[in-house]
Amino acid sequence: MQSPSQTGLHVAIIMDGNGRWAASRGLPRVAGHRAGVVAARRTIDRACNVGVRWLTLYAFSSDNWRRPLDEVNIIFWLLRIFLRIETENLRRRNTRLTVIGRRDRLPAPLLREIERAESGTAHGTGMQLRVAVDYSSRDAIAQAACAALGPYRGAGPAAFAPMLAQQLIADCADVDLLIRTGGEQRLSDFLLWESAYAELVFTQRMWPDFDAADLDAALAEFGRRTRRFGAVPAAAAS
Repeated sequence: MQSPSQTGLHVAIIMDGNGRWAASRGLPRVAGHRAGVVAARRTIDRACNVGVRWLTLYAFSSDNWRRPLDEVNIIFWLLRIFLRIETENLRRRNTRLTVIGRRDRLPAPLLREIERAESGTAHGTGMQLRVAVDYSSRDAIAQAACAALGPYRGAGPAAFAPMLAQQLIADCADVDLLIRTGGEQRLSDFLLWESAYAELVFTQRMWPDFDAADLDAALAEFGRRTRRFGAVPAAAAS
């Protein structure tokens, strides 16, 4: 068993509620996405300050291609601006940024910005920030399974896990705490393998309103839980 602490954690966040936040204020959906970028910057800063080791943000799922083209283009444009502005800030904070997910369907300008941001922060040894773009956990698992059908066919989970890790950036730990904003309570194809033993925290707060206090509250809730990983408490075992 482990008693959770704030430092050294892998925190993953499903950033949900941008559109509903905008609609509740009579604003276009793009206003919610812009406010969501500001919330992401706040959260990254706070995560760095409290010692989070890995932070994975769900920016665009593979299912989000079903949205109107104009909205998809705006989301990609905002991602480009975010990467362009934040790369130097992340580098100064010794934070490494990587993007996970498919790249073959992303527009060329966004791909260039991703490559520039990853290259510019590649030597960061502090917090590891991962942004999931055109990401599907099922797709990543399927890709690993296809790789397993080579010389490793029939090798079982012990051989399968490293292949999956290679699809997902191999130097990342399992998720300790998964937060979803916006009131929904589902994983939505996000880090399914890595979240096998994650503590889940769901909040009604819409993502654009999420701030340092909300992250602190989620970390405090995590700290009140006991992670057994399938075992039983020592007292019960004795």
